[in-house]
Amino acid sequence: MKGSSVTVSEIVKQYGAVTAVDGVSVDVQPGEFLSLLGPSGSGKTTLLMMIAGFELPSSGVIRVGATDVTHVAPNKRNIGMVFQKYALFPHMSVRENISFPLRMRKAPKAEIHRRVGEAIDLVHLGSYGDRKPSQLSGGQQQRVALARALVFEPPVLLMDEPLGALDKKLREQLQIEIKTLQQRLGVTVIFVTHDQEEALTMSDRIAVMDDGRVAQIGAPSDLYANPSTPFVAEFIGKMNFLVVDYLGEGPAGSEVRLHDTASFTVARRPGETARFSEGARLVAAVRPESITVRKRGTGAPEGVSGTVATSIYLGTHQTLLVDLDGREGPPIHVQLPVSHGSQTFARGETVDLSFRPEAIHLFARGTDQ
Repeated sequence: MKGSSVTVSEIVKQYGAVTAVDGVSVDVQPGEFLSLLGPSGSGKTTLLMMIAGFELPSSGVIRVGATDVTHVAPNKRNIGMVFQKYALFPHMSVRENISFPLRMRKAPKAEIHRRVGEAIDLVHLGSYGDRKPSQLSGGQQQRVALARALVFEPPVLLMDEPLGALDKKLREQLQIEIKTLQQRLGVTVIFVTHDQEEALTMSDRIAVMDDGRVAQIGAPSDLYANPSTPFVAEFIGKMNFLVVDYLGEGPAGSEVRLHDTASFTVARRPGETARFSEGARLVAAVRPESITVRKRGTGAPEGVSGTVATSIYLGTHQTLLVDLDGREGPPIHVQLPVSHGSQTFARGETVDLSFRPEAIHLFARGTDQ
């Protein structure tokens, strides 16, 4: 099995006065695992349905490989599809469900028998071939749906929230299984999810969608480390946002001040020049794991002081919610690794916080620019 490229060019989908997808262009490489990630109403499922052929775009072009499939019927696109609700035929056995795409294509019986057997083994359901869907668990049913989508060896597999109905442990197990299977087969996958951890776990690249547009597309590590907008920063992982005043450029980067009591430096990105006017009110974004905490009085005071409002032990790490002195608004989330001899913090303790300059992102306040 070999994956095909998928090219989406300036796709628009309108429902009356509502624009569900607004000029989206994405190039998916052969054998790539691309996730469309975003909240409900962001346009990700509508985009997937247009690639599948179940929705027609209002304008734009969709290509699979070199073929323009924009107006080709779904059953003529040679694309596999897996849905959240499995869509298995309840009166058919596992074997009959998996063989259905091959029978519709009038494949020879010997070939159907061989391919179905291979597909059943591929998803580890070797002894379940004669069972009906009602005799299977949710995870087993999803494996059948996956085998049915792969049995005719499509170059592209589309998956719409396929693990959303499963419990957390099974979902995490199938995430790894699907990713491993995709790498083994080389099929191109476009995967819709609203679960950021799922997207980070499975994807080669992620397209973050917001209000019908692609807000940012890139490798999971790049989106996490270098979000281009506050929306992406908040949607990929956890992020703290602090309103600061821009003081100007210093030798090490941008100098900013937090509520007139603390100043700190934000490192310049490679090739970055000053983007803001002196005195501008900005938003500084910093991830919980990029914050250093010290108990008050155990060393030189750091730039930001506060009080631990909540302390949560989670095995591998401790999460703190810290109320900053002189600042109204939500507490700062801090994530600290837990290891032998590491320092822990209790509710009510006064602490000093510091931020790594290279881990802070600055955004214009009230915009996604």
